[in-house]
Amino acid sequence: MIGKKIRLERIIDRNSRKTVIIPMDHGVTVGPIEGLADMRTAVSNVVSGGANAILIHKGIVRAGHRGTGKDVGLIIHLSGGTSLSPDPNAKELVCTVEEAIKLGADAVSVHINLGADTDKEMLRQLGQISERCLEWQMPLVAMMYTRGAKIKNEYEVNNVKHAARVAAELGADIVKVVYTGSVDSFTEVVEGCPVPVVIAGGPKMDSDEEIFNMVEGALKAGAAGLSIGRNAFQHENPTKMVQVLSKIVHKGASVAEAVKMLKD
Repeated sequence: MIGKKIRLERIIDRNSRKTVIIPMDHGVTVGPIEGLADMRTAVSNVVSGGANAILIHKGIVRAGHRGTGKDVGLIIHLSGGTSLSPDPNAKELVCTVEEAIKLGADAVSVHINLGADTDKEMLRQLGQISERCLEWQMPLVAMMYTRGAKIKNEYEVNNVKHAARVAAELGADIVKVVYTGSVDSFTEVVEGCPVPVVIAGGPKMDSDEEIFNMVEGALKAGAAGLSIGRNAFQHENPTKMVQVLSKIVHKGASVAEAVKMLKD
């Protein structure tokens, strides 16, 4: 497993054993939204802020949008689906592990919506990608959500911890899930998942303090970091926001300290 270990070291900080991942794959799902119209600038902003890794689609890598100045871990997203689709919850594989290797990826990611009408196809995709990742010693990030007719609340702890466990059972190395709203409930998620868990950021929040409280709560519950997109790259100062998030994740900065750092 030496190959996978070496690649994971480019994503997870050696000292804190945590990570700050900034996903910027939204262009396929919803188009060039605010903050991502100019990808070269968007990537440079978060890389300058100290992100451990960025998560993007293969075409953006080919366009040279990996960042400038500082190095950063590269996660290539293998799943695609659009808001224009008859079923926006359906995700299809749009890239292979082998393509990602050719593009210099340090990891790959897939998106699974448990509870969607097509979740059996997405589970099959996760199993297939897991096998290829094992063959090539490529770390696998699984974005796990519970969405569909049977799902009354995608933030409910039993749904989230089930989704996290599915990813680990099928071979993911890092699992991304939503935060369940409290330290106690998210502790259940982390304790039930034998691989590192990071939290999603979700839609743009009303305040920076709200974001910091969520991150702090997840870390107290044992999370291995975050994978936050819109609340980072859509911030009025993306570089500063990523710097502060990194201080919370890697240095244990408090919410009060984070708010002060952002203002300063």
